[in-house]
Amino acid sequence: MVVGSFPTSPCGRGTADRVRTSHEQLSKDYLTNRYFTEERFGGGPERGTDTDNVDGRVNGTAGHVPEGDELSVGELERAERASLRRVSGLSTELSDITEVEYRRLRLERVVLVGVWTEGTSEQAEASLGELARLAETAGSEVLDGVVQRRNRPDPATYVGAGKVRELRDIALAAGADTVICDGELAPGQLRQLEEKLKLKVVDRTALILDIFAQHANSKEGKAQVELAQLQYYLPRLRGWGDKMSRQAGGRAGGGNGGVGTRGPGETKMETDRRRIHKRISKLRKELAAMSTIRETKRSRRVANSVPSVAIAGYTNAGKSSLLNALTGNGLLVEDSLFATLDPATRQARTVDGRPYTLSDTVGFVRHLPHQLVEAFRSTIEEVTRADLLLHVVDGADAAPHEQVSAVRQVLSEIGAEQDSAGPPEIVVVNKADALDATKFAQLRGLLPEALFVSARSGAGLDELHAAIAEWLPRPEVYVDALVPYTRGELVSRVHTEGELMEREHTAEGTRLRAKVRTELANALEPFATTG
Repeated sequence: MVVGSFPTSPCGRGTADRVRTSHEQLSKDYLTNRYFTEERFGGGPERGTDTDNVDGRVNGTAGHVPEGDELSVGELERAERASLRRVSGLSTELSDITEVEYRRLRLERVVLVGVWTEGTSEQAEASLGELARLAETAGSEVLDGVVQRRNRPDPATYVGAGKVRELRDIALAAGADTVICDGELAPGQLRQLEEKLKLKVVDRTALILDIFAQHANSKEGKAQVELAQLQYYLPRLRGWGDKMSRQAGGRAGGGNGGVGTRGPGETKMETDRRRIHKRISKLRKELAAMSTIRETKRSRRVANSVPSVAIAGYTNAGKSSLLNALTGNGLLVEDSLFATLDPATRQARTVDGRPYTLSDTVGFVRHLPHQLVEAFRSTIEEVTRADLLLHVVDGADAAPHEQVSAVRQVLSEIGAEQDSAGPPEIVVVNKADALDATKFAQLRGLLPEALFVSARSGAGLDELHAAIAEWLPRPEVYVDALVPYTRGELVSRVHTEGELMEREHTAEGTRLRAKVRTELANALEPFATTG
């Protein structure tokens, strides 16, 4: 079943410049080194401007900025992504794998293929359409897409031997140099497809990992992505020819090895696996230390009785745009999948003046690779530990209910492991300004408790602010204290952290009647009055 072409802007190499490589070279190309290098390649041309919260000052390049009008952090970051960069190490020779360095997935002109095993044809085509957006985010030009109806993927070639030949004809006719499969391929499937297609084959998991590697900026984010990539590529290590024989033991190697040392010795692949296992162990220790630091910061907020609100949702639903709209910050916003990966926490206040923290987390997607879920577990756990969850849904998506299910599935799995029910949830349907009356009524029926907002226009934000203030925990301890003027910091804390009911200035000090949290009530106890 041919889905059709996915037109994009012209890019990639011409037909005359494309070189069909042998399977041996393809095997080398598949193992890539961009994961651990400091120099990252650009993510391709801009696929459009942000539809949520962008003022148009940065559109693919660092355009002219009016004097005195400073760009936000997010706009500067997006301009940096689109800028020209010097690219080092363009040689096609694979770096020594023992250094655990691979080349970047150089996706260019691609054909997509999916296997439709369940659901409707519309759902199968929607899944392939999402794969096309992922490929474009990674910097590819999508030429064509096909879907095959099967009860289950073929265990050998994913689509079956006959369809492989048909897929090769389609790829050659379109001038593609890469095939992307809408699923995670087993190592054997990947090897056989490349042998039969004589083209580079990438699966959905590798594609998502590549996008994450492009967009990770923080030290923790890079370590999390590197760990996920190593776990993915470890069972897919492949060698080629005599290069796998690194040493020979005993007399075969020209030495005087004793009993038990004669033989081929340790192969290069075994050495690679051992080194990668060591790297994985080191990364896990580093991430555990970073998690401890995050837990320390979180415990301070808990001790200071600062409630936390987490924003979660499907990728490109407008989470960062919503955080900007609620806090006035300038986080990166872009109309692409997984534009922001590193979690960001900002301070905000309710309509009645109570402080709280608002955190933007990594986006979700259908069939999120389990390697990423494992690597980003500590980040995702912040969502389950929050006092309130804002579940952002893309109202303009064709199947928003499937987005909701995908996000809730991952959160429920992590919550079950923590034996936690999770925080209360407010479903926020973003991009409400793009909905017509029919779509609005349909979403209202599917999500009756949801709030409809537009981070771009500001519609519905007042209702969202009120809902946050209502759902956040309130101070529960009533205090009546006469605070001396020398302890003005306590009065200030009552104003910022509690609910002030009455204030009176006397000769002895400031008398306060308020509701505060336990920690502040203990600090005010020495000054409590009896009547």
